[in-house]
Amino acid sequence: MLFTGLAGALLWSSVANAASNQLIEAAKKEGKVVWYTTMIVDQAVRPIAAAFEARYPGIKVEYSRGNSGDVALKVINEGQAGNRVGDVFDGTGSYSSIKAAGMVAPYIPDSAASLPAEAKDPEGYWHAENFYYLTAAYNTDLVSKEEAPKTFEDLLDPKWKGQMAWAVTPEPTGAAGFVGTMLMTMGEEKGMEYLKKLATQKITNITSSQRTVLDRTILGESPIALMIFNHHVPISQEKGAPVEWIRMEPLIASASVIGLVKDAPHPNAAKLFIDFMESAEGQQAVADAGYLPANPNAKVSHPELLPTGPQPFKINFITPDTIDKNLKKWIDVVNKTFM
Repeated sequence: MLFTGLAGALLWSSVANAASNQLIEAAKKEGKVVWYTTMIVDQAVRPIAAAFEARYPGIKVEYSRGNSGDVALKVINEGQAGNRVGDVFDGTGSYSSIKAAGMVAPYIPDSAASLPAEAKDPEGYWHAENFYYLTAAYNTDLVSKEEAPKTFEDLLDPKWKGQMAWAVTPEPTGAAGFVGTMLMTMGEEKGMEYLKKLATQKITNITSSQRTVLDRTILGESPIALMIFNHHVPISQEKGAPVEWIRMEPLIASASVIGLVKDAPHPNAAKLFIDFMESAEGQQAVADAGYLPANPNAKVSHPELLPTGPQPFKINFITPDTIDKNLKKWIDVVNKTFM
């Protein structure tokens, strides 16, 4: 699905309906919620947990951090062992596996009542927590603004052979998402033709996070980084890093979604936590942590990172349903073409 921005897809009110007193009291009796998350701990998890605990005294947030695959594996393993610990999960690629295993419970929080169709599952199995916009970046000490690639075709220039890197983790925010965007925007035949040409450029495959890929580019190991989160760049720039991101359209957009674990040990606290995450207060906590919140009314420090910002850019929004149907195929293309 190709959008020119989020103007038509993600416009909704910032009004957050307060959670019911009945839910709050039931959650307080449970005393805690266990959150399996893909967010960075010091940057986001701890301040968000603190904000929730301040809003709802007596309910402790416990958390475990990993990539989408780690999160999915924990939830599924616990469910299959009959020993559930986690209550809520998030991530870009975790939902598909957990849902397929029958371990997601539907829940529609009051605070998400005004979300548009593109930001939530109509049956309540997931709601967008934040958005990621993935693109290329370059080391400004090694590559000038003028010579930096501007388009996907520019990546085929022989001068970039062996000069690029990306993450090959099996997630839509890694190389698989790049593959998916090429196939979706170019069509299967032309998309595969392009990908086979790109494979001759000998991209460095990194079995780690997008953050690691960007850090290695900052260190000069690979002048060009592909499929990095654009919001990571200003964070690095503020620390003096020589790096800039590229508006290589369409940027790949993916939602990190939050969901309720089926038969969660603390179901009411879990529902209250999801309600908080989608509320105006929770979404502002997401924004204050440097992430790009699902609610466009939350104030962000760098509006230029948004497709509706001062320099609008086109995006290809890969929905959770699209990921569910196609991720395995995209991963297979990565393994056969680039590994």
